[in-house]
Amino acid sequence: MGNQEAAQDDGERNTQLARLILALRSQGVTDPSVLGAIEVTPREIFTPDLFKERAFEDSALPIACGQTISQPYIVGLMTQALSVEPRSRVLEIGTGSGYQTSILSRLSRLVYTVERYRTLMGEAEARFKGLGLTNVITRFGDGGLGWPEQAPFDRILVTAAAPEEPKALLSQLKPAGILVAPVGRGPVQKLIRYLGDGAGGFRAEVMTEVRFVPLLEGVAKEP
Repeated sequence: MGNQEAAQDDGERNTQLARLILALRSQGVTDPSVLGAIEVTPREIFTPDLFKERAFEDSALPIACGQTISQPYIVGLMTQALSVEPRSRVLEIGTGSGYQTSILSRLSRLVYTVERYRTLMGEAEARFKGLGLTNVITRFGDGGLGWPEQAPFDRILVTAAAPEEPKALLSQLKPAGILVAPVGRGPVQKLIRYLGDGAGGFRAEVMTEVRFVPLLEGVAKEP
């Protein structure tokens, strides 16, 4: 590829990215730090080759193991709702492609992320290395169990739908922490933000309806 073609590709990418950021703003994702993290995280490297031309669309896309990379609006909405701070220790359930993980890593001190598909975990780890992300700690395991050895966490983000209130994960949250998760058994779930009251209780806020793959027990058996 010549310099002119490369410049044209860069220009088109920047145009698509600018449109995406404007679209997110119009939908209520307005936190400058969240938008900044999305802007500097190259979504195309988390997207399968077949869908790379659609990397900057505001839509969910398929990835390996029957999973998806979430719609940028939902990524932005959930990240904004989490209110991550620079010193936060964040637990993410469901690494997937690593896109959401990478955005969280730019906002927090440490991200602990759990994935039940070994294939996805390996691919995500390679992306983290390529991006030079040194504050992401990965674990192959059952996300529904969380990461008790590293608890408590300031923030917890769940990227698969829990069938009911995720009590095991809430028990790993600091008293004044925040957990954001899709909750429900059907194809459409409620996105809920749990806010710790500082005394061991939680207030649940329903944010919107979402569609996520289910949070399954155990680790996946792959060929």
